[in-house]
Amino acid sequence: MPHRLPPASRDLAFALELADLADTISLPRFRAADLHVEAKPDQSFVTDADQSVERALRAHIEVHRPDDSFYGEESGRSEKGHRRWLVDPIDGTSNYLRGVPNWSTLIALEVDEELSIGVVSAPAFAGRWWAEKGTGAWAQSPGQRPRRLKVSSVKDLDHASLSFQSIEQWENEGRIPSLLALAKAVWQDRAIGDMWAYMLLAEGLIDIVAEFDLDPYDIAALVPIVTEAGGRLTDIDGLNSIRTGSVLATNGSLHPAALAVLHAQPL
Repeated sequence: MPHRLPPASRDLAFALELADLADTISLPRFRAADLHVEAKPDQSFVTDADQSVERALRAHIEVHRPDDSFYGEESGRSEKGHRRWLVDPIDGTSNYLRGVPNWSTLIALEVDEELSIGVVSAPAFAGRWWAEKGTGAWAQSPGQRPRRLKVSSVKDLDHASLSFQSIEQWENEGRIPSLLALAKAVWQDRAIGDMWAYMLLAEGLIDIVAEFDLDPYDIAALVPIVTEAGGRLTDIDGLNSIRTGSVLATNGSLHPAALAVLHAQPL
């Protein structure tokens, strides 16, 4: 029998409402001929869609959750209380500006520094994934019933599929030997990229994701989805933190073995 979707809490309903709002802004600008693109000081890119989505979500939160804090990629922080919304308006901007559909809006709620809700909305993929602590991880496409997510049951690295995101990330960290060792230990490796790799992990279609050069708003929405699907998400050193700039996400069973391979190589 299919799993029954639990009723959405007030906070989850609000997070999904934010995702709906984001989609109404981001999707019409996708592949727009007049899309405006700028380089930020760190040489990453920002589009008018990134800025418009974040302005709209921040304003919506300020009106309907006036006591909550906010942390967004484009407009920074507004610290008010023990509840914080973390937003990446368009995760995968480099894909977005090139017309590649692997991009999404990431929305998370952190209460007392614990991530309780994550939403990933990818309208160009016609997909949405979400989770609230204790109620499972879910996905839905338009016209289809919600489906509960579960990570794979792969227990051995030599049967596992790995997404390492970007060679440059690993090179910048001086960790190419670690990446090569892990790639050799698994069945196959791919650079799938951005949120898509983590959603494939939560759906049980790949088994390990590892990357560097991340901010909390890049990670926060992914944590509840991966963990509620039965997986595990830490940093590369095994710490339960979204603030160290790295991620190792697995189906849980493979986490100790992946960490062991990554740290068997001299830095």
